Amino acid sequence: MHNHVLSHTHRLVLAALFATALASSAQAQKKYDPGATDAEIKIGNIMPYSGPASAYATIGKTEAAYFNKLNSEGGINGRKINFISYDDAYSPPKAVEQARKLVESDEVLLIFNSLGTPSNTAIQKYMNAKKVPQLFVSTGAAKWNDPKNFPWTMGWQPNYQTEARIYGAYILKNYPGKTIGVLYQNDDFGKDYVIGLREGLGDQANKLILIESSYETSSPTVDSQVVQIKGANPDIFVNIATPKFAAQAIKKIAEIDWHPIQFLTNVSGSIGGVMKPAGYENDQGILSTNYLKDPKDPEWKNDPAMVEWRAFMTKWYPEGDQDDASTVFAYGVAKGLEQVLRQCGDDLTRDNVMKQAANLNFEIGIYLPGTRIKTSPTDFAPIEQLQMQRFKGEAWERFGPVMSGEKNS
Repeated sequence: MHNHVLSHTHRLVLAALFATALASSAQAQKKYDPGATDAEIKIGNIMPYSGPASAYATIGKTEAAYFNKLNSEGGINGRKINFISYDDAYSPPKAVEQARKLVESDEVLLIFNSLGTPSNTAIQKYMNAKKVPQLFVSTGAAKWNDPKNFPWTMGWQPNYQTEARIYGAYILKNYPGKTIGVLYQNDDFGKDYVIGLREGLGDQANKLILIESSYETSSPTVDSQVVQIKGANPDIFVNIATPKFAAQAIKKIAEIDWHPIQFLTNVSGSIGGVMKPAGYENDQGILSTNYLKDPKDPEWKNDPAMVEWRAFMTKWYPEGDQDDASTVFAYGVAKGLEQVLRQCGDDLTRDNVMKQAANLNFEIGIYLPGTRIKTSPTDFAPIEQLQMQRFKGEAWERFGPVMSGEKNS
């Protein structure tokens, strides 16, 4: 009798221990922060659906469509994406208000691909203080790659310094000894490019750059800057300007019958926004870069990744403009987030989201062949490769290898 009681108690203790072990291994498998449950993952987003940059609204709409498609296929690891996207009208104070709402009342797991340098700058300190991922921001400023000071912020597209380093290296290789004049916008965007260009030129920078002339976005034109640069008589003109001013500079160069080798930033490579208004006859031979497959380029007509993108657009975002490369951009970055969340498995903590985002190494077909999405705990720049392109006729022609603009390469 005595033995029987003992063994019964013993069995209960064992059962209790076993239950505890089971529970803790289940806990080890499933970990959640606010915004994640067995059923859903809440993702926040801030876009200029109105205001001066509302042309970019299609990025948020493409992303929403992509997550609808994913949800129709069962979501990610069985969880549906709840994509909550707000308008900030490209206004930093409004961005701050929307970020607080997303984090404090919607309780999203993370904020994804919010658009614009000013808006992301305005929320960066808040996001990092709250330890909420500010993931794959939609701007090319170099400061999103600073894991030491901002471990919760990560960029996506090739940054402005990366692109300018490629121009610097290209100039050294193809135009050795040629002198350079720089026009740049006097803000984060312009200064990032100048830093990158100087890094790409290395110890030749001070010798080759004869003049750097800046303009304010409030100025009506850059005509006087272009004339000033021509006065220094450089062989190469580097046009670090946003679309309106970039077109003005190309036009002015032609007007004063000057014929330098010209470089143009990829943010101003738009045919409709820059090249056409500047006059195709003035654009011939201008050099720039690209990293996306252009939906208007006939080369990609039967490309499997672009065929897949087109089918997605037709079914899930039929009102979207398939000539607008912004939709290709959005499709790619949404696939980037999908990859991070798949890698997270059942550990959907904010900490693990950043851990997985800093451990990427894969390809997405809508980028130019040879482009890899790659990060590490010390490198928060997922895409650092671009291909040179030259303007010919009424279109860009890509040439040469896909090049890396990594700092240490």
